[in-house]
Amino acid sequence: MSSQDARNSTRWLSVVALGVTAVLGVVPGLAYADDDTPAGGCETVAVPVSTGGNLIGQLCGPVTRTDTVLVLVAGSAANRSYWDFPYQRERYSFQLAMARAGFATLALDRPGNGLALGPISGATPGNQPPAATTATADAQGVHEVVQALRHGTTDHQYRRVVLAGNAVGSGVSVLEASTYHDVDGMLLTGYSHSIDPPVAIQALPDFRPAAAVEPFAGRGFGPGWFTLEFTSDYAKRWYFGPDVDPEVVDTAQATRDVFSIAEWPDGLTATLPGPTSRITVPVLITAGSEDRLGCGTVCQDSATLHAAEAPYFAPAAQLQTYVQPRAGNMSLLAPNADELHHVVIDWMNATVPE
Repeated sequence: MSSQDARNSTRWLSVVALGVTAVLGVVPGLAYADDDTPAGGCETVAVPVSTGGNLIGQLCGPVTRTDTVLVLVAGSAANRSYWDFPYQRERYSFQLAMARAGFATLALDRPGNGLALGPISGATPGNQPPAATTATADAQGVHEVVQALRHGTTDHQYRRVVLAGNAVGSGVSVLEASTYHDVDGMLLTGYSHSIDPPVAIQALPDFRPAAAVEPFAGRGFGPGWFTLEFTSDYAKRWYFGPDVDPEVVDTAQATRDVFSIAEWPDGLTATLPGPTSRITVPVLITAGSEDRLGCGTVCQDSATLHAAEAPYFAPAAQLQTYVQPRAGNMSLLAPNADELHHVVIDWMNATVPE
């Protein structure tokens, strides 16, 4: 490993010592008011995976059937509710915005959280070793979901599949795309090769063993299962504190989940030059201008981010970048989330048109 690779590994390990959250146990299907239902409606789908059990997610679509779907993978700090936030959906729901733009979305629960109760197997998490849930295993499961979407085993066949991730979910997406080469584009959020270890280390107090934190205590979580505890500095680290709506923070706390520490060691490889250099489809990286956790000091503007990230990608990636002003790591939950939605929609229309 080169000295540059070693530095990148250290950066990811430090930040990855950050990423975890959302509500364990069965999460009921989300209910919508008439005025904020994605145009074509939503349904819960379960896709069997070879490692056992199902990966479960919320599939939403526009009124007119589309051949394009985005597969959404949240970070350690969230389950599928991150993409369809249950507070002020008109402002924060990525799935609602994409449906209105004509795209289908499938927001997945990573193994071990949301409706995917056990590490891929679907069993009670406390009865499963956390080592069963790694970023590589997550990527394999996402690959099988992509194949199911392409072959019509969900609702119908999709000809174009785009992966979208946040934080560790972006790492899983990088591992999937660089290994299986079966998607048409990638959206990476809360992700870069420029993580700042000292800043990441400051966030370590936000994370605690799931067995020590309500409502997860007493549910059988052994060593290796963690969750996010909302400390006094949480909002400053994960959002842009001066702008974040306190109700957003409260809702994020109400929907927090658990994660396996085993996702981190192989997840760190997603920020090394190798995996991203093997991606051969268009890539859009978006970041919050105030995201010191996932973006270090390279997110002053879109041009600076592009200059920092371009060396890690092949020309085939046609790399584009966008820095969202006054947003932190959880950029979809910034008050100006609609600006990010519009950037993604424009990129989708230009990159994977119907």
